[in-house]
Amino acid sequence: MKIPKVILLFIIIVFIGSCINNKSALKSFNNAEYNNAAEKFQKIVKEDDPKTNFLIAEAYRRSNQINEAEKYYLKSINQGLGNEMAYYYLILSLKANNKYNAADSIAKKYIQIGNDESVISLVRNESLFITNLKKYPDTSYYKVKNLQAINTDFAEYAPSYSNGKLYFVSNRLTEKIYKGTGTPFTDLFEVVTKGANVELGSLKKLDENINNEQVNEGSITFSEDGTYMIFAKGNDGKSSGRNNVDLYFSRYRRGGWTNPRLLNVNTSRSWDSTPFLTKDGKTLYFASNRDKGFGGTDIYKANLNRRGRWINIQNLGPVINTPGNEVFPSVTDDGRLYFSSDSHEGFGGLDIFVATRVAGEIKISNPGKPLNSTGDDFGVNPFNPTRGFFTSNRSGGKGDDDIYTFVNNDPNLKIVNYTLKGSTLTPKGESEDLEILGNSVVKLLDAEENIIDETFTDNNGNFKFKVYSEEDYILIGEKENYFNTRGVFSTIGKSLDKSKLKEFITEVEFEKNLVLDKIVMNKAILLDNIYYDLDKSDIRPDAAVELNKLVVIMRDNPSISIELSSHTDDRASVDYNQDLSQRRAESAVSYIIDKGINENRIIAKGYGESQLLITNAQTEEEHQINRRTEFKVTSYEFIDEDQAGDEERFFNNN
Repeated sequence: MKIPKVILLFIIIVFIGSCINNKSALKSFNNAEYNNAAEKFQKIVKEDDPKTNFLIAEAYRRSNQINEAEKYYLKSINQGLGNEMAYYYLILSLKANNKYNAADSIAKKYIQIGNDESVISLVRNESLFITNLKKYPDTSYYKVKNLQAINTDFAEYAPSYSNGKLYFVSNRLTEKIYKGTGTPFTDLFEVVTKGANVELGSLKKLDENINNEQVNEGSITFSEDGTYMIFAKGNDGKSSGRNNVDLYFSRYRRGGWTNPRLLNVNTSRSWDSTPFLTKDGKTLYFASNRDKGFGGTDIYKANLNRRGRWINIQNLGPVINTPGNEVFPSVTDDGRLYFSSDSHEGFGGLDIFVATRVAGEIKISNPGKPLNSTGDDFGVNPFNPTRGFFTSNRSGGKGDDDIYTFVNNDPNLKIVNYTLKGSTLTPKGESEDLEILGNSVVKLLDAEENIIDETFTDNNGNFKFKVYSEEDYILIGEKENYFNTRGVFSTIGKSLDKSKLKEFITEVEFEKNLVLDKIVMNKAILLDNIYYDLDKSDIRPDAAVELNKLVVIMRDNPSISIELSSHTDDRASVDYNQDLSQRRAESAVSYIIDKGINENRIIAKGYGESQLLITNAQTEEEHQINRRTEFKVTSYEFIDEDQAGDEERFFNNN
């Protein structure tokens, strides 16, 4: 269950199956019993049999044994296989076996003879990656060490530290074999540890309601207090279950973990696994091969609402995700995203990468050796800003996957944590004074209005977000029966020069409050500075600026409908003023509709001089007060996106 090897070009098994005599081998392959399939195919493969050799290679690759697949991909190509993906996978297997020169030679040869542009693009990237790998030194500031006290001949992977205990996945102490990999099913274990000092006598499996000997339990993550966990569970080995890996949650109560329950982030047809929960428990990162991704498995994130339901499920985008596989996300306190990928510029297999946000853009870097190797390197669990755990099946380990520790000794590493704090407020009655508006929703958006984060204010209206240097932001506050309100904030020009900092960690706090106005049905709200030329209804540029603000209000408040009204002074005939005000209101409404607002949400109403604010006006200033444009909410239906579906509770206090 550790890693789904989702191929980029699906093989038409029915076509290939006609060339295979042993139906049992093909059945094992179709049932995702890849290790069994490899063994069966090897028994029937003929001297000149490119399709069966390709299937053997695929079975090894999909069972996390890509290093064993090399010679079978090569045989299938030399024997005339027409599937050009074999070249791409051969290159990956050569890299996994530390044969970079051979991989580069194959890549350059294929680029000259290939016909499939999509495969040529993949191979061209790999050739570039191999060339660029020469710039990486054999050592870096990272120091790694095998956590030998924990590792065995079996697999130990996906470490997760929580409250003095190290949790991990292993297939030790299990007899039943998972046919997909030919190895025992995996379980979740815990052991008491102080940093890297393991008390081996405390090692034990988690309870039977968590572990099932006939199902693979996968990677695990915890809330900061250690009383809530999310973990992956699935791969029961049944033919219908190749994608039946889902995320579950459990709570620690009365000395034990409650029976696991499904998270609502799962989809029925996808592999959902490798979760990571941020310390505040409000953001979940995970990997999934669901539809509409960028290929293979992608990294997603979701926010926790006050009802304990995960919302705003977002793909992290094409800078992080590739046509290959991205898995095992984790986030440090200072906002660095660790993840593993087999398609970014790496040394072979899965490599560990670091994504950082700089001036609104995401930068991807490979930390190099020894954190990465030619094997699979994955599952980083940060212990603090410079230390942590990870997994690797590199040579020199105890066997299969091993857990390692790492230390980042970069002497120039300085961490600046930028935090934006604030409160949601509302006017107190009809006065200009403000009072606290608690239990509101606040969203943090980037300059392109993509949601970065979402939180819920406490009873005192407080909210807090992590922000990054040299970036513009938008804040949107939401609460039932109040107008959704936005504010802007920027860290541009406010960043610290790290080279001048003496402390290893520096905290910088900014403050920005949001004021939300209560929705009062049919209450007139004045639009400032909506002026028209004398006796005309055309929208002037200065009026457009103000109408654009109303457009934003309508976009931010999709559940309201309004009446836009125009009023005149009384210095012309009643009929003339009525006609003029109606034309002006219709002109303003047409402008707003042209900006994309549904015409059914807004009506134009001219009142002429029938609703003067100042009767018997004498001065131009008084006449101007009467000449005004207003809007009022005519209908409102609160849309609570959190309420739909399963009302599962992840935290009691949300």
